[in-house]
Amino acid sequence: MNRSRRLGALARKFFGALVVLSLLASVGLKPALAQHEGHTMHPALAKPKAKAPARRQTQRRAPARRSTTRRATRRTTRPAAARTPRRGATPAAGTQAADPHAGHNMQQAAPTPTPHTQHPAPTPTPAPTPDPHAGHATPTASPQQPAAGGQQQHQGHQMPGQQAAPPTGGQAQPAQGEGQGQHQTATPQGPVRRGAGARLIPEGPVVTLEELERMAAERNPTLAQALASVRASEGRRRQAGAFPNPVVGYSGEELAFRDTGNAGEHGFFVEQTIPLGGKLGKAKRVFEREREQAEAIAEAQRFRVVNSVRALYFETLGAQQMVELRAELADLAREAVEITKELYNVGQADRPDQLEIEIEAERAEIEMLRAQGDWEQAWRAIAAMVGNPDLRPARLAGSLDAGDAALDQEQLLATLLRDSPELRAARAGVERARAEVSRQRAERIPDLFVTGGVGYNNERLETDGRKIGPEGRIEVGVNVPIFNRNKGGIAAAEAELAIAERELERLQFSLRSRMASSFREYRGARTMVEKYRTQVIPRARQAYEMYLSNFRQMAASYPQVLIAQRTLFQVEVEYARALVELRRSAASLRGFLLEGGLDAVGRPGEGGARTEGFRLRSASDASGDSDDR
Repeated sequence: MNRSRRLGALARKFFGALVVLSLLASVGLKPALAQHEGHTMHPALAKPKAKAPARRQTQRRAPARRSTTRRATRRTTRPAAARTPRRGATPAAGTQAADPHAGHNMQQAAPTPTPHTQHPAPTPTPAPTPDPHAGHATPTASPQQPAAGGQQQHQGHQMPGQQAAPPTGGQAQPAQGEGQGQHQTATPQGPVRRGAGARLIPEGPVVTLEELERMAAERNPTLAQALASVRASEGRRRQAGAFPNPVVGYSGEELAFRDTGNAGEHGFFVEQTIPLGGKLGKAKRVFEREREQAEAIAEAQRFRVVNSVRALYFETLGAQQMVELRAELADLAREAVEITKELYNVGQADRPDQLEIEIEAERAEIEMLRAQGDWEQAWRAIAAMVGNPDLRPARLAGSLDAGDAALDQEQLLATLLRDSPELRAARAGVERARAEVSRQRAERIPDLFVTGGVGYNNERLETDGRKIGPEGRIEVGVNVPIFNRNKGGIAAAEAELAIAERELERLQFSLRSRMASSFREYRGARTMVEKYRTQVIPRARQAYEMYLSNFRQMAASYPQVLIAQRTLFQVEVEYARALVELRRSAASLRGFLLEGGLDAVGRPGEGGARTEGFRLRSASDASGDSDDR
């Protein structure tokens, strides 16, 4: 009977100790509890220490305890009423507080003498748990009054951030200038976020897309090349319509060296070639079509430069956002390392957890450096595209999240086939080839040659012996197309026309294929963006917030919070990449699918024999190659 009573009493005491442990775990190790061995309470809260036999101090940790994960699981599975104390509950005065460090060698401190006043019993205030959320700092515990005769000090440990108060005459000396001391609990404090993204990317000056486009329009060399090609075509057009220059010369015949005054004919002449068959007008039309083709090529090049600048702008903006995300993740990882170290010091985290979080922090640092390198490379590409190699990286204005209306594929295709600069250049090339065929056919028609002049004849007449004197002459002639009928030139021009017409068809089919491929990418990117925006990111954020809330209530472990946090950042990175792809594809679709702002500029007439002009035959040009050989 007595044995049963003793067992019942022992069971009640053990159950009471478990309840007290649960209460202490929920309030974060109250100041009234015992400290670890070697920890020193705040000087204002230290009690006079009873003299005890001298013990050798050691820096080794306390004996290994059971797994904190299992112990935390047992604590968190208890009902909330057993873990959270009722607000405002006051323990009875003069009662002995239970020691949460079961199994440790404790040493009872002597009660503090209170000859004049009696301090009231402390009111338990729940201490906050470590908050891993970025940018938040955990507040310290509120000041507490020491309870009489209720504190024990565990030797062999020292609380982080506190100095041990050496006993002097058996009593702890309070610090000068302190009244009621504030007890610093073992709850780890989250460091304030340092904002690495602001250090990696300067806040100013801010560069806009309009500034980059204006800079490219002024400095990109391909645009200057395209404009020079237009001027060259205009010059050839003017030259092709010019009338041939006349020939002015001197002529002398029957010159006698012995009697120069009575023999010989001397005179001046003018020779003019008159083109027939409308050769000048047809040649002029050839180069008018070439100028139109050059203008279409210049417009296409302008779209290429603008599209390239916009694509690089969106890539750099995405790289900028990636740097900020990676820097924020690196900050959170560093904070997690600090929090885990504090949790490990107070026995609430294991060494493998600490190593795993340190590895995550290093990986986050590597990813941040890689994102910074990608951002700098994107800026170098922008500097090359706008033609300003001295352009320094800066913060870009704008946001990838700026919403825009959805694009319609049929409307884009119709606009592309109607207004594409590439198709305009190809149509101008077809018209130029037709004009060249007409001009080559006109080459069969002979030109008219007219020569006129005046002179003086020194020969004497037989009748009266006087000199013949002044005289004039005129010559008119045409080339007879017997040997050269320009058959080869006509055949070449007709072949060039067939090539130009097939090129137009090829380009139309190519644009249809490129439109289908680009719009498929656009539609996929838009679907991905909508999924991430409406479903993935909200759920990832909700999961992270739930794990964070459970951790604050001691219902989840810190690694689970880290996993949810890492998942949230990963989906945000994927969302940023999808936004970059969406903006790039939309800009390409609106810009007639033109890219390559630094590629070589095409010139009108390329792909066949270009006619720079023609030289009309003169009356004295008797030599010529026949195409009938």
